[in-house]
Amino acid sequence: MIRVFLVDDHEIVRRGIAELLGAEPDIEVIGEASTAAQARSRIAATRPDVVLLDVRLPDGSGIDVCRDVRSQNPLVKCLIFTAYDDDDALSAAVIAGASGYVLKDIRGSGLVDSLRRVAAGHSLLDPVLTRKVIERIHTRNDTDPRLGSLTARETQILTLIAAGLTNREIGTELTLAEKTVKNYVSGLLAKLGLHRRTQAAILHLGSHPAADG
Repeated sequence: MIRVFLVDDHEIVRRGIAELLGAEPDIEVIGEASTAAQARSRIAATRPDVVLLDVRLPDGSGIDVCRDVRSQNPLVKCLIFTAYDDDDALSAAVIAGASGYVLKDIRGSGLVDSLRRVAAGHSLLDPVLTRKVIERIHTRNDTDPRLGSLTARETQILTLIAAGLTNREIGTELTLAEKTVKNYVSGLLAKLGLHRRTQAAILHLGSHPAADG
């Protein structure tokens, strides 16, 4: 059975998806949440195979929830559920470590198929587009003056954040303790005047920092 957790602030949407998935013999909806706070605690408790995540939540971003879930348990797959099909949506999905994103106008059969593919370990992100996002990280000219305030090490860590790495993975890459990386991240966020690492990553990609998806 594929264990699915639903995160959407609209009850009628959750009910409709739960009914759709409940008709499938190999899929089980094991939990739901309407806020980011609920999602973080309930996902940690239920340990689903796949989380279907709305981007816009009343108390935060589904992108940030995805990041937190993936950091705590990389075995949990996240599928972003969004109404926006643009570069920011793709960038946010890549940054957060999601397995892909689907649009809210997708047909029911398409959503079921996407969940099965993600559960099986496949990525729904186009590899060509994903590569372009990563190339933007490494080749763009820094035009925001805030980025100029970062040290070389902070810039290096920001690049790895934008590439989708967790603090632990960054520590392994740079041979630093995870706590040290966390301190660097806190410092660079303060310099940039931001609160979330996803905002910093999108700023680094050249998108507007508020466009979390």
